[in-house]
Amino acid sequence: MTPLRRLLTATALTALAAPLAAQELTIVREVDSNNYDPHKTTARAAAEALFMLGDTLVSLEPDMQTVTDGLAERWEVSDDGLVYTFHLKEGVQFCNGREMTAEDVVYSMKRWIDPETNSPVSWRAGDVADVVALDDRTVEYRLEQPFSELLYQLTQSFATVIAKETVEELGEDFGVNGFVGTGPFCWESWTPRDKMVMTRHEGYNWGPAFYENDGAAHMAKITWQIVPEENTRTVALVTGQSEATQYVPAIALQQLRDTPGVSVQQSDNAFWTYFMGFKIDKETVSDPAVRQAMNLAVSQEALAEDLMFGEVEPAYSYVSQAALDWNSAIDDKLLRHDPEKAKSLLDAAGWTPGPDGVRAKDGVELRPTAYVFAGSGWQKISEFVQAELLKIGVAMDIQAFDATVAWGKLATQEFDVFGMSYPYVSSGDALNLYFRSQNMPTPNRMNWNDPETDELLQTGKTALSDTDRAAAYGKVLEKVHSAAVWLPLYHEPMFIAQSDMLEPIQPHNNYGAGFYKGLDLKYKE
Repeated sequence: MTPLRRLLTATALTALAAPLAAQELTIVREVDSNNYDPHKTTARAAAEALFMLGDTLVSLEPDMQTVTDGLAERWEVSDDGLVYTFHLKEGVQFCNGREMTAEDVVYSMKRWIDPETNSPVSWRAGDVADVVALDDRTVEYRLEQPFSELLYQLTQSFATVIAKETVEELGEDFGVNGFVGTGPFCWESWTPRDKMVMTRHEGYNWGPAFYENDGAAHMAKITWQIVPEENTRTVALVTGQSEATQYVPAIALQQLRDTPGVSVQQSDNAFWTYFMGFKIDKETVSDPAVRQAMNLAVSQEALAEDLMFGEVEPAYSYVSQAALDWNSAIDDKLLRHDPEKAKSLLDAAGWTPGPDGVRAKDGVELRPTAYVFAGSGWQKISEFVQAELLKIGVAMDIQAFDATVAWGKLATQEFDVFGMSYPYVSSGDALNLYFRSQNMPTPNRMNWNDPETDELLQTGKTALSDTDRAAAYGKVLEKVHSAAVWLPLYHEPMFIAQSDMLEPIQPHNNYGAGFYKGLDLKYKE
Protein backbone atom coordinates (compact mmCIF):
# COMPACT_ATOMS: atom_id res chain seq x y z
CA MET A 1 0.00 0.00 0.00
CA THR A 2 1.39 3.41 -0.98
CA PRO A 3 1.93 6.13 1.66
CA LEU A 4 -0.79 8.25 0.04
CA ARG A 5 -3.25 5.36 0.10
CA ARG A 6 -2.48 4.66 3.79
CA LEU A 7 -3.12 8.32 4.53
CA LEU A 8 -6.40 8.30 2.61
CA THR A 9 -7.69 5.20 4.34
CA ALA A 10 -6.67 6.36 7.81
CA THR A 11 -8.14 9.82 7.50
CA ALA A 12 -11.39 8.79 5.82
CA LEU A 13 -12.80 7.51 9.11
CA THR A 14 -12.13 10.90 10.67
CA ALA A 15 -13.97 12.57 7.82
CA LEU A 16 -17.00 10.34 8.33
CA ALA A 17 -17.13 11.23 12.00
CA ALA A 18 -16.76 14.98 11.46
CA PRO A 19 -19.85 17.15 12.02
CA LEU A 20 -21.61 18.34 8.89
CA ALA A 21 -21.27 21.98 7.98
CA ALA A 22 -25.03 21.81 7.46
CA GLN A 23 -25.50 23.95 4.38
CA GLU A 24 -21.99 25.06 3.47
CA LEU A 25 -19.77 23.46 0.89
CA THR A 26 -16.08 23.85 0.07
CA ILE A 27 -14.96 22.87 -3.41
CA VAL A 28 -11.21 22.72 -4.02
CA ARG A 29 -9.77 23.45 -7.44
CA GLU A 30 -6.33 23.74 -8.95
CA VAL A 31 -6.33 27.19 -10.53
CA ASP A 32 -8.17 30.51 -10.40
CA SER A 33 -9.49 32.69 -13.21
CA ASN A 34 -8.00 35.99 -14.34
CA ASN A 35 -11.41 37.63 -13.75
CA TYR A 36 -15.12 36.81 -13.59
CA ASP A 37 -16.42 39.06 -16.35
CA PRO A 38 -18.26 36.64 -18.69
CA HIS A 39 -17.27 38.62 -21.77
CA LYS A 40 -13.58 38.95 -20.96
CA THR A 41 -12.36 35.54 -19.89
CA THR A 42 -12.17 32.08 -21.43
CA ALA A 43 -11.04 30.35 -18.22
CA ARG A 44 -12.86 27.23 -17.06
CA ALA A 45 -12.45 28.53 -13.51
CA ALA A 46 -14.57 31.54 -14.50
CA ALA A 47 -17.27 29.36 -16.03
CA GLU A 48 -17.43 27.25 -12.86
CA ALA A 49 -18.45 30.32 -10.88
CA LEU A 50 -20.44 32.16 -13.55
CA PHE A 51 -22.85 29.27 -14.11
CA MET A 52 -23.75 29.59 -10.42
CA LEU A 53 -23.69 33.40 -10.22
CA GLY A 54 -25.71 33.97 -13.37
CA ASP A 55 -28.10 32.46 -15.88
CA THR A 56 -28.27 32.18 -19.66
CA LEU A 57 -31.23 32.32 -22.03
CA VAL A 58 -31.06 28.56 -22.53
CA SER A 59 -29.36 25.72 -20.68
CA LEU A 60 -27.67 22.46 -21.57
CA GLU A 61 -28.71 19.16 -20.02
CA PRO A 62 -26.04 16.79 -18.63
CA ASP A 63 -26.23 14.70 -21.81
CA MET A 64 -24.49 17.67 -23.51
CA GLN A 65 -26.92 17.42 -26.43
CA THR A 66 -30.29 18.66 -25.21
CA VAL A 67 -30.88 22.41 -25.04
CA THR A 68 -33.52 23.26 -22.47
CA ASP A 69 -34.98 26.24 -20.63
CA GLY A 70 -32.92 28.89 -18.90
CA LEU A 71 -34.07 32.46 -18.47
CA ALA A 72 -36.27 31.73 -21.48
CA GLU A 73 -39.12 29.31 -20.91
CA ARG A 74 -39.53 28.73 -24.65
CA TRP A 75 -38.32 30.00 -28.04
CA GLU A 76 -38.98 29.82 -31.77
CA VAL A 77 -36.61 29.89 -34.74
CA SER A 78 -37.59 31.28 -38.14
CA ASP A 79 -37.52 28.96 -41.15
CA ASP A 80 -34.48 30.74 -42.60
CA GLY A 81 -32.57 30.37 -39.28
CA LEU A 82 -32.07 34.14 -38.97
CA VAL A 83 -34.46 35.07 -36.15
CA TYR A 84 -34.67 33.50 -32.68
CA THR A 85 -37.53 34.69 -30.48
CA PHE A 86 -37.09 34.04 -26.74
CA HIS A 87 -39.95 34.24 -24.24
CA LEU A 88 -38.62 34.99 -20.76
CA LYS A 89 -39.78 33.51 -17.48
CA GLU A 90 -41.72 35.66 -15.04
CA GLY A 91 -40.38 36.77 -11.66
CA VAL A 92 -36.65 36.54 -12.41
CA GLN A 93 -34.59 38.82 -10.17
CA PHE A 94 -30.97 39.88 -9.95
CA CYS A 95 -29.10 39.36 -6.70
CA ASN A 96 -29.61 43.06 -5.93
CA GLY A 97 -33.38 42.48 -5.91
CA ARG A 98 -34.17 44.20 -9.20
CA GLU A 99 -36.45 42.42 -11.65
CA MET A 100 -34.77 41.24 -14.82
CA THR A 101 -36.38 42.29 -18.12
CA ALA A 102 -35.77 41.78 -21.81
CA GLU A 103 -33.72 45.01 -21.82
CA ASP A 104 -31.16 43.31 -19.54
CA VAL A 105 -30.80 40.49 -22.06
CA VAL A 106 -30.36 43.00 -24.88
CA TYR A 107 -27.72 44.92 -22.91
CA SER A 108 -25.79 41.75 -22.06
CA MET A 109 -25.78 40.39 -25.61
CA LYS A 110 -24.78 43.74 -27.12
CA ARG A 111 -21.98 44.25 -24.59
CA TRP A 112 -20.71 40.76 -25.50
CA ILE A 113 -20.33 41.64 -29.19
CA ASP A 114 -19.35 45.31 -28.78
CA PRO A 115 -15.85 45.83 -30.26
CA GLU A 116 -15.01 48.04 -27.27
CA THR A 117 -15.54 45.05 -24.98
CA ASN A 118 -12.87 43.22 -26.97
CA SER A 119 -14.30 39.85 -26.02
CA PRO A 120 -12.11 36.92 -27.11
CA VAL A 121 -15.28 34.89 -27.63
CA SER A 122 -17.58 37.38 -29.38
CA TRP A 123 -17.69 35.03 -32.39
CA ARG A 124 -19.74 32.61 -30.27
CA ALA A 125 -22.67 35.03 -30.46
CA GLY A 126 -22.91 34.54 -34.23
CA ASP A 127 -23.12 37.23 -36.91
CA VAL A 128 -25.57 39.42 -35.04
CA ALA A 129 -27.71 41.88 -36.98
CA ASP A 130 -29.50 43.11 -33.85
CA VAL A 131 -30.96 42.04 -30.52
CA VAL A 132 -34.18 43.80 -29.55
CA ALA A 133 -36.72 43.75 -26.73
CA LEU A 134 -40.21 43.37 -28.21
CA ASP A 135 -41.64 43.83 -24.72
CA ASP A 136 -40.48 43.20 -21.13
CA ARG A 137 -40.53 39.43 -21.60
CA THR A 138 -39.75 38.89 -25.28
CA VAL A 139 -36.33 39.10 -26.95
CA GLU A 140 -35.73 38.86 -30.67
CA TYR A 141 -32.22 37.75 -31.61
CA ARG A 142 -31.56 38.56 -35.27
CA LEU A 143 -28.69 37.10 -37.30
CA GLU A 144 -27.15 38.25 -40.56
CA GLN A 145 -26.37 34.62 -41.44
CA PRO A 146 -27.59 31.32 -39.98
CA PHE A 147 -25.53 29.84 -37.14
CA SER A 148 -26.10 26.13 -36.73
CA GLU A 149 -24.77 26.05 -33.15
CA LEU A 150 -26.24 29.31 -31.80
CA LEU A 151 -28.42 27.71 -29.11
CA TYR A 152 -25.48 25.69 -27.82
CA GLN A 153 -23.33 28.84 -27.68
CA LEU A 154 -26.06 30.66 -25.78
CA THR A 155 -25.80 28.03 -23.03
CA GLN A 156 -22.18 29.03 -22.39
CA SER A 157 -21.11 31.28 -19.51
CA PHE A 158 -20.15 33.98 -22.03
CA ALA A 159 -23.88 34.54 -22.64
CA THR A 160 -24.61 35.21 -18.94
CA VAL A 161 -27.14 38.00 -18.39
CA ILE A 162 -25.70 40.75 -16.18
CA ALA A 163 -26.95 43.90 -14.46
CA LYS A 164 -26.02 47.04 -16.42
CA GLU A 165 -25.89 49.24 -13.32
CA THR A 166 -23.25 47.04 -11.72
CA VAL A 167 -21.08 47.09 -14.84
CA GLU A 168 -21.31 50.88 -14.97
CA GLU A 169 -20.63 51.25 -11.25
CA LEU A 170 -17.56 48.99 -11.19
CA GLY A 171 -16.15 49.75 -14.64
CA GLU A 172 -12.90 47.80 -15.20
CA ASP A 173 -13.38 46.17 -11.79
CA PHE A 174 -16.58 44.38 -12.87
CA GLY A 175 -15.94 40.69 -12.36
CA VAL A 176 -13.01 41.54 -10.10
CA ASN A 177 -14.50 43.43 -7.16
CA GLY A 178 -18.08 42.41 -7.72
CA PHE A 179 -20.69 40.83 -9.99
CA VAL A 180 -24.49 40.88 -10.07
CA GLY A 181 -26.39 38.20 -11.97
CA THR A 182 -29.62 36.23 -11.62
CA GLY A 183 -28.05 32.88 -10.67
CA PRO A 184 -28.79 30.58 -7.71
CA PHE A 185 -25.81 32.09 -5.86
CA CYS A 186 -24.63 35.65 -5.29
CA TRP A 187 -21.11 37.09 -5.17
CA GLU A 188 -19.81 37.58 -1.63
CA SER A 189 -16.05 37.93 -2.13
CA TRP A 190 -13.07 36.97 -4.26
CA THR A 191 -9.47 36.80 -3.09
CA PRO A 192 -7.40 36.05 -6.20
CA ARG A 193 -5.31 32.87 -6.03
CA ASP A 194 -7.02 31.99 -2.73
CA LYS A 195 -10.80 31.63 -2.77
CA MET A 196 -14.16 32.79 -4.04
CA VAL A 197 -17.18 32.81 -1.73
CA MET A 198 -20.79 32.89 -2.92
CA THR A 199 -24.04 32.78 -0.96
CA ARG A 200 -27.49 31.43 -1.76
CA HIS A 201 -29.82 33.63 -3.81
CA GLU A 202 -32.93 33.45 -1.64
CA GLY A 203 -36.14 33.17 -3.63
CA TYR A 204 -34.46 31.71 -6.72
CA ASN A 205 -36.96 29.44 -8.47
CA TRP A 206 -36.26 29.75 -12.20
CA GLY A 207 -33.59 27.09 -12.65
CA PRO A 208 -33.54 24.66 -15.62
CA ALA A 209 -36.27 22.03 -15.56
CA PHE A 210 -33.85 19.08 -15.61
CA TYR A 211 -32.87 19.79 -11.99
CA GLU A 212 -34.87 17.97 -9.32
CA ASN A 213 -34.62 21.07 -7.16
CA ASP A 214 -37.04 23.69 -8.56
CA GLY A 215 -36.36 26.25 -5.85
CA ALA A 216 -33.43 27.96 -4.17
CA ALA A 217 -30.13 26.10 -3.76
CA HIS A 218 -29.78 23.71 -0.83
CA MET A 219 -26.37 25.14 0.03
CA ALA A 220 -26.34 28.45 1.89
CA LYS A 221 -22.72 29.10 0.96
CA ILE A 222 -20.15 27.70 -1.45
CA THR A 223 -16.44 28.41 -1.15
CA TRP A 224 -14.20 27.74 -4.14
CA GLN A 225 -10.77 27.19 -2.58
CA ILE A 226 -7.61 27.26 -4.68
CA VAL A 227 -5.28 24.35 -3.85
CA PRO A 228 -2.59 23.94 -6.53
CA GLU A 229 -0.94 20.85 -5.02
CA GLU A 230 -2.42 17.50 -6.06
CA ASN A 231 -1.79 15.66 -2.80
CA THR A 232 -3.15 18.54 -0.75
CA ARG A 233 -6.41 18.54 -2.73
CA THR A 234 -6.75 14.81 -2.21
CA VAL A 235 -6.09 14.97 1.51
CA ALA A 236 -8.44 17.97 1.86
CA LEU A 237 -11.25 15.83 0.47
CA VAL A 238 -10.79 12.80 2.70
CA THR A 239 -10.16 14.83 5.86
CA GLY A 240 -13.34 16.88 5.46
CA GLN A 241 -11.62 20.18 4.66
CA SER A 242 -13.40 19.95 1.30
CA GLU A 243 -16.47 18.04 0.24
CA ALA A 244 -15.90 17.89 -3.51
CA THR A 245 -13.50 18.56 -6.36
CA GLN A 246 -13.35 17.96 -10.09
CA TYR A 247 -9.59 18.54 -10.07
CA VAL A 248 -8.76 14.97 -9.18
CA PRO A 249 -5.15 13.89 -9.75
CA ALA A 250 -5.00 10.76 -11.88
CA ILE A 251 -2.64 9.11 -9.43
CA ALA A 252 -5.31 9.27 -6.72
CA LEU A 253 -8.43 8.25 -8.66
CA GLN A 254 -8.33 4.53 -7.95
CA GLN A 255 -7.24 5.13 -4.37
CA LEU A 256 -10.19 7.48 -3.86
CA ARG A 257 -12.55 4.91 -5.35
CA ASP A 258 -11.31 2.44 -2.74
CA THR A 259 -11.42 4.91 0.18
CA PRO A 260 -14.33 4.67 2.66
CA GLY A 261 -16.46 7.78 2.73
CA VAL A 262 -15.42 8.99 -0.73
CA SER A 263 -16.97 8.41 -4.16
CA VAL A 264 -15.78 9.20 -7.67
CA GLN A 265 -18.35 10.10 -10.31
CA GLN A 266 -17.42 9.91 -14.00
CA SER A 267 -19.06 11.24 -17.17
CA ASP A 268 -18.06 10.53 -20.76
CA ASN A 269 -20.79 12.71 -22.26
CA ALA A 270 -18.48 15.44 -23.50
CA PHE A 271 -14.98 16.02 -24.72
CA TRP A 272 -11.98 17.63 -23.06
CA THR A 273 -8.61 17.63 -24.82
CA TYR A 274 -5.11 18.56 -23.63
CA PHE A 275 -2.60 19.79 -26.20
CA MET A 276 0.44 21.96 -26.78
CA GLY A 277 0.15 24.48 -29.60
CA PHE A 278 2.83 26.10 -31.75
CA LYS A 279 3.04 29.78 -32.60
CA ILE A 280 3.75 28.99 -36.22
CA ASP A 281 5.36 32.31 -37.19
CA LYS A 282 8.08 32.05 -34.53
CA GLU A 283 11.62 31.35 -35.69
CA THR A 284 12.01 27.68 -34.80
CA VAL A 285 8.49 26.26 -34.79
CA SER A 286 7.67 28.07 -38.04
CA ASP A 287 9.36 25.11 -39.75
CA PRO A 288 6.69 22.43 -40.44
CA ALA A 289 9.39 19.75 -40.15
CA VAL A 290 10.10 20.86 -36.58
CA ARG A 291 6.41 20.74 -35.65
CA GLN A 292 5.98 17.30 -37.23
CA ALA A 293 9.10 15.99 -35.52
CA MET A 294 7.93 17.28 -32.13
CA ASN A 295 4.64 15.42 -32.67
CA LEU A 296 6.47 12.21 -33.56
CA ALA A 297 8.81 12.51 -30.57
CA VAL A 298 6.13 12.36 -27.88
CA SER A 299 4.53 9.08 -26.84
CA GLN A 300 0.93 9.91 -25.97
CA GLU A 301 0.41 6.30 -24.94
CA ALA A 302 3.21 6.49 -22.36
CA LEU A 303 1.85 9.83 -21.14
CA ALA A 304 -1.62 8.36 -20.68
CA GLU A 305 -0.41 5.17 -18.99
CA ASP A 306 2.59 6.31 -16.95
CA LEU A 307 1.68 9.88 -16.01
CA MET A 308 -2.12 9.66 -16.05
CA PHE A 309 -2.37 6.05 -14.81
CA GLY A 310 -4.57 4.89 -17.66
CA GLU A 311 -7.44 7.22 -16.68
CA VAL A 312 -7.33 9.14 -19.99
CA GLU A 313 -7.22 8.31 -23.70
CA PRO A 314 -4.09 9.09 -25.74
CA ALA A 315 -4.85 11.85 -28.26
CA TYR A 316 -3.52 11.93 -31.80
CA SER A 317 -6.31 14.18 -33.05
CA TYR A 318 -7.15 17.76 -32.10
CA VAL A 319 -10.71 16.79 -31.25
CA SER A 320 -12.00 13.41 -30.18
CA GLN A 321 -12.61 11.09 -33.11
CA ALA A 322 -16.04 10.48 -31.57
CA ALA A 323 -16.99 14.17 -31.89
CA LEU A 324 -19.62 15.40 -34.33
CA ASP A 325 -18.19 16.12 -37.82
CA TRP A 326 -14.85 14.39 -37.23
CA ASN A 327 -13.17 13.65 -40.59
CA SER A 328 -12.48 9.91 -40.53
CA ALA A 329 -10.60 10.19 -43.85
CA ILE A 330 -7.56 11.48 -41.94
CA ASP A 331 -7.47 8.70 -39.33
CA ASP A 332 -4.53 7.02 -41.04
CA LYS A 333 -2.65 10.31 -41.50
CA LEU A 334 -2.44 11.26 -37.83
CA LEU A 335 1.08 11.58 -36.42
CA ARG A 336 1.99 8.85 -33.95
CA HIS A 337 5.07 8.16 -31.84
CA ASP A 338 8.09 7.51 -34.06
CA PRO A 339 11.26 9.16 -32.68
CA GLU A 340 13.50 7.77 -35.42
CA LYS A 341 11.33 9.30 -38.11
CA ALA A 342 11.39 12.55 -36.09
CA LYS A 343 15.18 12.58 -36.18
CA SER A 344 15.20 11.88 -39.91
CA LEU A 345 12.83 14.78 -40.56
CA LEU A 346 15.05 17.16 -38.61
CA ASP A 347 18.18 15.87 -40.36
CA ALA A 348 16.60 16.42 -43.75
CA ALA A 349 15.48 19.92 -42.78
CA GLY A 350 19.06 20.87 -41.83
CA TRP A 351 18.69 20.81 -38.04
CA THR A 352 21.91 19.14 -36.90
CA PRO A 353 22.88 18.10 -33.36
CA GLY A 354 25.44 20.25 -31.54
CA PRO A 355 28.04 19.09 -28.97
CA ASP A 356 25.38 19.02 -26.26
CA GLY A 357 22.94 17.12 -28.49
CA VAL A 358 20.69 20.14 -29.06
CA ARG A 359 19.98 20.71 -32.73
CA ALA A 360 20.68 23.98 -34.54
CA LYS A 361 20.32 25.47 -38.01
CA ASP A 362 21.95 28.63 -39.34
CA GLY A 363 23.17 29.46 -35.85
CA VAL A 364 19.70 29.11 -34.25
CA GLU A 365 19.28 26.39 -31.61
CA LEU A 366 16.09 24.37 -31.27
CA ARG A 367 15.17 25.81 -27.86
CA PRO A 368 11.50 26.79 -28.07
CA THR A 369 9.98 28.48 -25.03
CA ALA A 370 6.75 26.99 -23.70
CA TYR A 371 4.25 28.92 -21.55
CA VAL A 372 2.10 26.75 -19.27
CA PHE A 373 -0.09 27.17 -16.23
CA ALA A 374 1.60 26.85 -12.86
CA GLY A 375 0.39 23.96 -10.74
CA SER A 376 1.25 20.33 -10.46
CA GLY A 377 -0.85 19.21 -13.44
CA TRP A 378 0.68 21.18 -16.30
CA GLN A 379 4.07 21.15 -14.64
CA LYS A 380 4.19 17.35 -14.90
CA ILE A 381 2.76 17.25 -18.42
CA SER A 382 5.18 19.81 -19.81
CA GLU A 383 8.15 18.16 -18.13
CA PHE A 384 7.14 14.83 -19.70
CA VAL A 385 6.98 16.47 -23.13
CA GLN A 386 10.28 18.26 -22.46
CA ALA A 387 12.02 14.94 -21.72
CA GLU A 388 10.59 13.31 -24.85
CA LEU A 389 11.69 16.21 -27.07
CA LEU A 390 15.19 16.19 -25.68
CA LYS A 391 15.61 12.65 -27.05
CA ILE A 392 15.44 14.03 -30.59
CA GLY A 393 17.57 17.11 -29.88
CA VAL A 394 14.88 19.69 -29.06
CA ALA A 395 15.53 21.52 -25.76
CA MET A 396 12.19 23.06 -24.76
CA ASP A 397 12.31 25.68 -22.00
CA ILE A 398 9.29 25.82 -19.69
CA GLN A 399 7.90 28.96 -18.09
CA ALA A 400 4.93 28.46 -15.75
CA PHE A 401 2.56 31.23 -14.67
CA ASP A 402 -0.24 31.45 -12.15
CA ALA A 403 -3.66 31.47 -13.86
CA THR A 404 -4.38 35.05 -12.78
CA VAL A 405 -1.54 36.23 -15.05
CA ALA A 406 -1.17 33.29 -17.45
CA TRP A 407 -4.12 34.29 -19.62
CA GLY A 408 -2.53 37.69 -20.23
CA LYS A 409 0.83 36.09 -20.98
CA LEU A 410 -0.84 33.75 -23.47
CA ALA A 411 -2.15 36.75 -25.41
CA THR A 412 1.40 37.94 -26.16
CA GLN A 413 3.89 37.03 -28.89
CA GLU A 414 6.62 36.09 -26.42
CA PHE A 415 6.42 32.30 -26.56
CA ASP A 416 6.89 29.53 -29.12
CA VAL A 417 4.74 26.80 -27.56
CA PHE A 418 1.81 26.90 -25.14
CA GLY A 419 -0.01 24.33 -23.05
CA MET A 420 -3.80 24.32 -23.04
CA SER A 421 -6.83 22.13 -22.46
CA TYR A 422 -10.36 22.86 -23.59
CA PRO A 423 -13.94 21.57 -23.69
CA TYR A 424 -16.13 21.24 -26.79
CA VAL A 425 -19.14 19.32 -28.02
CA SER A 426 -18.37 19.21 -31.74
CA SER A 427 -15.59 19.66 -34.25
CA GLY A 428 -17.10 22.96 -35.34
CA ASP A 429 -17.19 24.27 -31.79
CA ALA A 430 -13.48 23.50 -31.38
CA LEU A 431 -12.36 24.72 -34.81
CA ASN A 432 -14.23 28.02 -34.69
CA LEU A 433 -12.69 28.70 -31.30
CA TYR A 434 -9.05 28.18 -32.22
CA PHE A 435 -8.51 28.54 -35.96
CA ARG A 436 -10.33 31.70 -37.05
CA SER A 437 -7.85 34.42 -38.03
CA GLN A 438 -10.01 37.01 -36.25
CA ASN A 439 -9.32 35.16 -33.00
CA MET A 440 -5.60 36.07 -33.07
CA PRO A 441 -3.76 36.57 -30.73
CA THR A 442 -6.11 34.69 -28.42
CA PRO A 443 -7.57 32.09 -28.42
CA ASN A 444 -5.88 31.58 -31.82
CA ARG A 445 -2.48 31.68 -30.12
CA MET A 446 -0.89 29.80 -33.02
CA ASN A 447 -1.34 32.81 -35.35
CA TRP A 448 -2.96 30.46 -37.85
CA ASN A 449 -3.92 32.99 -40.52
CA ASP A 450 -5.37 31.18 -43.53
CA PRO A 451 -8.14 32.70 -45.72
CA GLU A 452 -9.31 29.27 -46.90
CA THR A 453 -9.73 28.13 -43.29
CA ASP A 454 -11.78 31.24 -42.53
CA GLU A 455 -13.98 30.60 -45.56
CA LEU A 456 -14.50 26.93 -44.67
CA LEU A 457 -15.30 27.76 -41.04
CA GLN A 458 -17.87 30.30 -42.17
CA THR A 459 -19.38 27.72 -44.54
CA GLY A 460 -19.65 25.17 -41.74
CA LYS A 461 -21.00 27.72 -39.29
CA THR A 462 -23.79 28.89 -41.59
CA ALA A 463 -24.61 25.53 -43.21
CA LEU A 464 -28.25 24.54 -43.19
CA SER A 465 -27.54 20.84 -43.85
CA ASP A 466 -25.52 18.33 -41.81
CA THR A 467 -23.69 17.18 -44.94
CA ASP A 468 -22.48 20.65 -45.91
CA ARG A 469 -21.42 21.44 -42.36
CA ALA A 470 -19.46 18.19 -41.94
CA ALA A 471 -17.75 18.61 -45.33
CA ALA A 472 -16.52 22.12 -44.50
CA TYR A 473 -15.29 21.27 -41.02
CA GLY A 474 -13.70 18.06 -42.31
CA LYS A 475 -11.53 20.06 -44.72
CA VAL A 476 -10.38 22.34 -41.88
CA LEU A 477 -9.47 19.33 -39.76
CA GLU A 478 -7.39 17.95 -42.61
CA LYS A 479 -5.60 21.29 -43.16
CA VAL A 480 -4.60 21.93 -39.56
CA HIS A 481 -3.55 18.34 -38.89
CA SER A 482 -1.42 18.31 -42.03
CA ALA A 483 0.28 21.48 -40.86
CA ALA A 484 0.97 19.97 -37.39
CA VAL A 485 -0.25 23.14 -35.69
CA TRP A 486 -0.72 21.34 -32.37
CA LEU A 487 0.80 18.47 -30.44
CA PRO A 488 -2.27 16.61 -29.08
CA LEU A 489 -1.71 14.88 -25.73
CA TYR A 490 -4.82 13.21 -24.31
CA HIS A 491 -8.62 13.24 -24.13
CA GLU A 492 -10.00 13.33 -20.59
CA PRO A 493 -13.44 12.36 -19.22
CA MET A 494 -15.06 14.33 -16.40
CA PHE A 495 -14.32 13.13 -12.85
CA ILE A 496 -15.78 14.46 -9.62
CA ALA A 497 -14.57 13.15 -6.29
CA GLN A 498 -16.98 13.79 -3.44
CA SER A 499 -17.68 13.05 0.18
CA ASP A 500 -20.35 10.40 0.69
CA MET A 501 -21.99 12.83 3.10
CA LEU A 502 -23.32 14.50 -0.05
CA GLU A 503 -25.95 13.11 -2.35
CA PRO A 504 -24.32 11.67 -5.49
CA ILE A 505 -23.26 14.47 -7.82
CA GLN A 506 -24.03 14.16 -11.52
CA PRO A 507 -21.06 15.65 -13.41
CA HIS A 508 -22.05 18.31 -15.91
CA ASN A 509 -19.59 18.91 -18.71
CA ASN A 510 -20.75 22.29 -20.04
CA TYR A 511 -17.43 24.10 -20.57
CA GLY A 512 -15.97 21.58 -18.14
CA ALA A 513 -17.65 23.31 -15.20
CA GLY A 514 -18.56 20.04 -13.48
CA PHE A 515 -21.05 21.32 -10.93
CA TYR A 516 -22.88 23.63 -13.38
CA LYS A 517 -25.54 25.57 -11.42
CA GLY A 518 -25.17 23.56 -8.22
CA LEU A 519 -28.89 23.40 -7.52
CA ASP A 520 -28.86 19.71 -6.57
CA LEU A 521 -25.77 19.89 -4.34
CA LYS A 522 -27.10 18.56 -1.06
CA TYR A 523 -26.08 16.73 2.11
CA LYS A 524 -27.74 13.39 2.78
CA GLU A 525 -30.47 13.51 5.37
